[in-house]
Amino acid sequence: MPIIPRFIQIHTLHSHPAALLNRDDSGLAKRMPFGDAVRTRVSSQSLKRHWRDADSEFALANIDGFVEAVRSRKVISDAVMPPLRNDSAASKGVLDAVESVFQEKVYSGSGIQPLLLGLPEVEFLRAKAAAICGEHGSDAAAAKTAAEDLFHTRRGEGNNFRAFRDQTKLPGGLIGALFGRMVTSDPAANIDAAIHVAHALTVHAEESESDYFTTVDDLRDLSEDSGPGAGHIGDVELTAGLFYGYVVVDVPGLVSNLEGCGAGDWLADDTNREMAAKVVEHLLHLIATVSPGAKLGSTAPYAYADLMLVEAGSRQPRTLSNAFRGRVAAQTDAATDKMASHLGKLDKAYGAREARRVMSVNGCEMPEADCVSMDELAAWTADSIRNGEAV
Repeated sequence: MPIIPRFIQIHTLHSHPAALLNRDDSGLAKRMPFGDAVRTRVSSQSLKRHWRDADSEFALANIDGFVEAVRSRKVISDAVMPPLRNDSAASKGVLDAVESVFQEKVYSGSGIQPLLLGLPEVEFLRAKAAAICGEHGSDAAAAKTAAEDLFHTRRGEGNNFRAFRDQTKLPGGLIGALFGRMVTSDPAANIDAAIHVAHALTVHAEESESDYFTTVDDLRDLSEDSGPGAGHIGDVELTAGLFYGYVVVDVPGLVSNLEGCGAGDWLADDTNREMAAKVVEHLLHLIATVSPGAKLGSTAPYAYADLMLVEAGSRQPRTLSNAFRGRVAAQTDAATDKMASHLGKLDKAYGAREARRVMSVNGCEMPEADCVSMDELAAWTADSIRNGEAV
């Protein structure tokens, strides 16, 4: 019986030897107590950052209809105002006044933290600033008042981003549609994330070592008693691990963010789900093949997923991380068996109501899941969204 793919759940196993995938503020690998041991961790922020920035066949930027976005604290000063300062006939005082008000109002309440804005929003703000500068070219006080009115709920347009979102597709860019964003100056313009990413954890206890290293000074004076010639001595923590990763795609939310329809209308006959299907197809490949990691030059922390299990269903998602509350051997087969056993127990307790496919480098048996290639897995998932049913 066809299943409505309201949620796509993506479970992965990745193995990384001798790497430093994600550092904390002291330069050590991130950690997290879980179950019976402390585990090595990779934050969701790190994972998403690398998927967003990946430059490959399946880069998000290669999707038809991609709209660029920028996350910065300097959108106004570095993206909105420079064209006006170069081309506008307005006085410096007017330009400065408009920039000051826009900076304050757009970042109001954020403490000037980086804000994600789509290119359409940047152009929208630039057009508004240009109109004010054009109308009050030599009157800085009037330009300041006009800029303040633009963001004033009663005297001006107010809620600019919300109003703009209602008439523009992907106002926050594709990245905003996927991973959400918060606009403190205009909460109505917030975009709920359609892709939910868990922190990746090792299925076993942390495995780490302090890597002692030296840097040889090639120009040391060999005629003097200058020792072995080390110009620098240091150490860095390296870890090894088999990581369980978990990602959920809220398909109605994704279609809504991409197409501007209500989430409840994602299955309507006139709703286009093609872009959502392509996004998830690309995302699956990115999750499987793009590695996070610091110290790229000295650790080459590149690895493909040993296993990816995808589930499509309509009930609330649930992680399979509890399969690893008791640590298991750092072996893909052991972790796969544990995941399959836990999934079987969940099926017995709650029923098996998801359609499943699994990709496994070593081959595996997963409850109610056909084993397929990576390309077939991504295509099946995309078709499930495109057709509104998973079979």
